[in-house]
Amino acid sequence: MPRAASNHMDNSCRALCRSLLNQNGLQPESTDISQSVLYTSLMGLLLVADREKELSLGSGQVGLRNVGNTCFLNSIVQCLSHTRGLRDYCLTKTYQQDMCSSQEPELMNEFTKVLEGLWDVNGGDLTINPGKFYRVFKEAVPYFSGYSQQDAQEFLRFLLDQLHTEINRRPAQRPSITTTPETTYNRFRISEEACAMWKKHLDRDDSVIVDLFSGQLRSSLHCSVCSHYSNTFDVFCDLSLPIPKRADPRTGVTLRECLDLFSQEEKLEQENSPMCERCNRRTESTKRLSIQRFPRILVIHLNRFTMTRFSFCKSTVPVSFPLTDLDLGPFGPVDCGELGVWVQSKQMQVLFCTQKGFVGNFF
Repeated sequence: MPRAASNHMDNSCRALCRSLLNQNGLQPESTDISQSVLYTSLMGLLLVADREKELSLGSGQVGLRNVGNTCFLNSIVQCLSHTRGLRDYCLTKTYQQDMCSSQEPELMNEFTKVLEGLWDVNGGDLTINPGKFYRVFKEAVPYFSGYSQQDAQEFLRFLLDQLHTEINRRPAQRPSITTTPETTYNRFRISEEACAMWKKHLDRDDSVIVDLFSGQLRSSLHCSVCSHYSNTFDVFCDLSLPIPKRADPRTGVTLRECLDLFSQEEKLEQENSPMCERCNRRTESTKRLSIQRFPRILVIHLNRFTMTRFSFCKSTVPVSFPLTDLDLGPFGPVDCGELGVWVQSKQMQVLFCTQKGFVGNFF
């Protein structure tokens, strides 16, 4: 940023701080107002707004060439490219200031170059080649060696994990996370435990990937013999939803029905149930999954494959979903009471990969 613009922003921030303090009858924390928490917070907001204002973007309607059978890669990258928070973070190179490691973030750099090509304001190319990005990715994740077709969900998970590792705001030597199951049923204590586990996670892993895509799952076990409750909390970056088995292939199902099945209470027989801490033996119990903490961007994967005795079976049942206003509130903690929140998605991000008249179901 030019010095004149920087000085102007500094003066504006100081003036705004003084105005806010005067309006509330407060005194600055120190004689130098630039050392105050208020100044730091406001300056951060001004810098973000300034970056967004200066960011010149093209239409984003640029294709990605296949590098072998890499439709799975192209689909995921196009979706991430149109995720504004991640796109702007990369194009403004904010990760260069955020990251804790001194090593060069090679994959993040190549991913950013792909986004720069997709959002080139000059619109020079109809398609760009992600070959170098894919080569760097395969060096980091040898599991994807070669150019054969791969699973889009696996690629997304490995990609986000590797990007997070490169730009993590926390040092490499990080404290371990241990989970202490709840021994009594108390919704306030459950909420506190969930927050404590989330804070421990952020002490180890903190990046824009976590900011955007990470949420927290709660698994609740209820012993049918002694009514003992046990809760564990896990971080997730995508939800893998089952498809109802008895769905009619002609009429299909809704995404809401898949979410209902995901969060449905499951009865565990004694031989399949974990040890009850109070009974000190395996007992019949019930298990339920709920979303304790929603991510800013919820990635949903439809689990179309089920295991039969000798092979995998794929469900071809169509799943319909709303493009806006998906109410996710019912899938939060069932016992949150007044602590609960109503969550609604304002927009669904969808991508269909079409090639020579064939629509590929990568998601």
